[in-house]
Amino acid sequence: MLGIVCALLTLTVSGLDLCSAVVASHRARAAVDLSALAGAGVLLQGGRAGHACAAAARVAAANGARITRCSADAGRSLVVGVVVRPMVPGIGDAVASARADPALAIPAR
Repeated sequence: MLGIVCALLTLTVSGLDLCSAVVASHRARAAVDLSALAGAGVLLQGGRAGHACAAAARVAAANGARITRCSADAGRSLVVGVVVRPMVPGIGDAVASARADPALAIPAR
């Protein structure tokens, strides 16, 4: 009987670890997409790369993520990377990156 209880407990803890990792991954992907779009919006309005990265960092923080990289290239596209810590300790951080290009948002005429 004790063996069954230990097995169920092990499966439960493993399931919680897996769920935490999946949630962190989803949070990282959502945060990086929103951050890249926020930064691209600043670039689209004529802002500088520093202002775009600041906007991206604010949006990432509001979504529970931390910016690990942010850069705008000469073509005015913005590349953002974020990291999210899972709620369960001992699991690796979830990382994600995204690229947004304001030029692609404007339809050709």
